[in-house]
Amino acid sequence: MVGKGSIKADDLTLCFEKLMMFASASGSASGGSASVSGSSGGSGGSGGKMKMEGRVMITDWKDIPIELLLQILALTDDQTVIPASGVCRGWRDAVCLGLTRLSLSWCTKNMNSLVLSLAPKFTRLQTLILRQDHKPQLEDSAVESIANFCHDLQVLDLSKSFKLSDRSLYALAHGCPNLTKLNISGCSAFSDIALEYLAGFCRKLEVLNLCGCVRTASDRALQAIGRYCSQLQSLNLGWCEDVSDVGVMSLAYGCPDLRTVDLCGCVLISDDSVIALANRCPHLQSLGLYYCKNITDRAMYSLAQSLVKNKPAAMWESRKTRNDEEGLRTLNISQCTALTPSAVQAVCDSFPALHTCSGRHSLNFSGCMNLTSVHCACAVQAHRTANAFPHSAH
Repeated sequence: MVGKGSIKADDLTLCFEKLMMFASASGSASGGSASVSGSSGGSGGSGGKMKMEGRVMITDWKDIPIELLLQILALTDDQTVIPASGVCRGWRDAVCLGLTRLSLSWCTKNMNSLVLSLAPKFTRLQTLILRQDHKPQLEDSAVESIANFCHDLQVLDLSKSFKLSDRSLYALAHGCPNLTKLNISGCSAFSDIALEYLAGFCRKLEVLNLCGCVRTASDRALQAIGRYCSQLQSLNLGWCEDVSDVGVMSLAYGCPDLRTVDLCGCVLISDDSVIALANRCPHLQSLGLYYCKNITDRAMYSLAQSLVKNKPAAMWESRKTRNDEEGLRTLNISQCTALTPSAVQAVCDSFPALHTCSGRHSLNFSGCMNLTSVHCACAVQAHRTANAFPHSAH
């Protein structure tokens, strides 16, 4: 038994027999040529015989065409697909050819052994979720196996893998150069040197989660990311306390397509980081600055003016008439106690998607009692409408 449970061969045989019965009933109802003759009723893997168009005889799992197996495979859950790969050679081939996404987060024990056994079989994987919400199980040997066999891997979640060391990042750098999304949040043992090395090989990264990776996310590592990973769109640096303006500014200059940046708890950064992001990343949509107490009005005014700076006048005029997704949509400035209402209001007025109204707190300034007078654009518009046409206000 692996993880929470396992599926017996008898269960799969029963599913097969039901499938044959369903096919027979469907064929009879439609007047088709599919028919079932006999039934073993046992657990040896033989259901009824289904004859299709007088030529194809299906008596067992192994008789199902691989095209049909691939369609069935697409409907199975992650816990079923593993024992299914051992039913017969046809199923094994179908899994190896057709399985591109797998999550083992449900596995509460023996995950390391499971990955070691599966990686050589599931070589077409593009997405692999190994998040561990319980006790850490993964070891470097499992990640090295993934890197050795799963060269098409694009999305990898290793969050909360406390046992992993730099060996894992070095292996991924060589074996999985096509990674676009990597989550190593909570992997506290990785060093910044290993992340720097990874960035030099995995240059297609678009999403990187380093939340809580205090040793990993240094200015040195961020400079390497800015140098090599120009396609980066989302970066989480939450609570990486050693990150300073040097690292963030390197990112802003090297990764102009950044859209989501979480700097919550990065206590060393100042206005210079925000100004660099505002001026160099025209697609920025989400910015987290929770507990960044060095942020002042200077950063807010830079954000407010960034939309005009980054777009020609003609485009700015056309933007007024359409509802696109450009500009800030989420801003967290909680505990940024140095900010004043006028500066934050300027940001809110520049980006109508920012809301402080009930149910849409995309502008979060909790803990800043001096900002209670800030109003979102929709509230201001509703007030004006209420004055012109009496009705219930927003």
